[in-house]
Amino acid sequence: MIPILITQFAQAGFGLIDTIMAGHMSANDLAAIAVGVGLWIPIMLLFSGIMIATTPLVAEANGARTPEKIATIARQSLWIAFILGIIACLILQAAPFLLPILGVPEALLPKASLFLHAIGFGMPAVTMYAALRGYSEALGHPKPVTAISLVALAVLIPLNFIFMYGLGPVPELGSAGCGFATAILQWLMFFALALYILKSSAYKKTQPFAIWEKMDPYWVKRIFALGFPIGLAIFFEVSIFSTAAIVLSPLGEITVAAHQVAISITSQLFMIPMSLAIALTIRVGTYYGSQNWAAMRRVQYVGLATGTAFALITMLLLWLLRAQIVSLYTFDYDVAKLAIYLVMFAIAYQLMDAWQVSAAGCLRGMQDTKGPMWITMLAYWVIAFPVGIYLSRFTEMGAAGVWIGLIVGLTAACILLLTRLVVINKRTALS
Repeated sequence: MIPILITQFAQAGFGLIDTIMAGHMSANDLAAIAVGVGLWIPIMLLFSGIMIATTPLVAEANGARTPEKIATIARQSLWIAFILGIIACLILQAAPFLLPILGVPEALLPKASLFLHAIGFGMPAVTMYAALRGYSEALGHPKPVTAISLVALAVLIPLNFIFMYGLGPVPELGSAGCGFATAILQWLMFFALALYILKSSAYKKTQPFAIWEKMDPYWVKRIFALGFPIGLAIFFEVSIFSTAAIVLSPLGEITVAAHQVAISITSQLFMIPMSLAIALTIRVGTYYGSQNWAAMRRVQYVGLATGTAFALITMLLLWLLRAQIVSLYTFDYDVAKLAIYLVMFAIAYQLMDAWQVSAAGCLRGMQDTKGPMWITMLAYWVIAFPVGIYLSRFTEMGAAGVWIGLIVGLTAACILLLTRLVVINKRTALS
C-alpha cells in the first residue's frame, strides 16, 4: 500500500496544485477550474477506470503461475486504452457545449471551456498510462510508478506558471492554462513509464513491448467485461462529487469556490483508503488466482481494519486543523469561512467512505464488478443526487445540502457493498 499511497498522493497533488494556484489568482479562476474539473474528472476516471481491469487480470495470472498470459493482457490493455483515450478526447472537445445548458454562469464559460479543450488532448496518455500502471503494480512493482508521479508533481508547478501567467510566445491563460500543463504532463508520464518497462530487467519475462500483437477479440471482450463495470462504478461515485460544483454554480462563485476547496481537501485524504483498496485488489486477486480462500479473507479483514484506523485519524486531523488547511487554498475571507463549514460535513462521512472503497477493492480482486456498478449507481445517482439537488436548490441549506446528499449516498453504498462482500465470501467458502 505504501508506494501506491505515495503515487496516489502525488497524482491527487496535480489537482491540489491547480486548485491552490487558481485560488491565488481570483475567486473567478478558482470557480472556473472547479466547473472544468467537474466535467473532466468523471470522464477521465470513467475511461481510465476501465483500464483498472488490467490489475486483477494480471494479479490472477500471477497467482495462477501463468506468466505467458501477463504480456498478452498488457498488450491488449494498451490497444483498448489507446482507443478509449481517443474517444475521451473527442468527448471533452464537445463538453463545453454542455456548460450553458447546465446553467454555468457566463463569466465562467471562457476559462472552463478552454480548460476542457486543452486537457482533452492528454486523454490517450491517461488511459495508456493507467494500463501500464495496473500491469506494473499487479506484478509487485509499484515503485517506478511512484517515482514518475513524484517527478511529475515537481514538473507541474513550472508548467502551470508558464501557461497560467504566460511566458514568451505563450499567452496568459489564467486557470485555463492548467489544462494545457496537465495534458503535456500526462504524455511525459506515459512515455517515461513505457521506457522504464521496456528497459528494466524486472519485466523481462512478461515484456509487453517484446513483440507486436494484434487486437485479440477474446481478451478485448474479457477486459471490457471486467473493466467497464469498474469504470462505471468509479464514474457514478466520482461524478456525484465533481458535478456538485455545477449544481452549485447558480449560487455564485463564492459558493462554488468554497465547495471546490473543501472537495479538494477531502480528495487528497481519499487517496489513503483508495490506495488501500488498490492494494487489496492486488492481494485479493493474487489469492483468488491461487484459490487460497482462507488467506484471501484474512487480507480482507486486515484491510478493513486498517481502513477504519486511517479514517479515525483523518477525522481527528480534519477537526483540529480545518482552518489551517483551508488557509493554504485561499486568502478570500468569505470563501474560507464557507469552506471551513463544509469540511465539517466531510468529517461525517470518512468512516463510510473508507469502508465502501475497501469493500469495492476486495470485490474487484475477486473479479466481481457488475454488482458494485449497480450499487454505486443506486447509491449516488438514485439516492444522493436527488437529495443533494433538492436540499441545495429548494431549501435554505445551500452548499450544505449537496454535502448531506453525499453523506446519504456514501452510507447507502457502504452498507450495500459490505453486504455483497459477505455474500461473495460465503459463496467462495462453499466452492
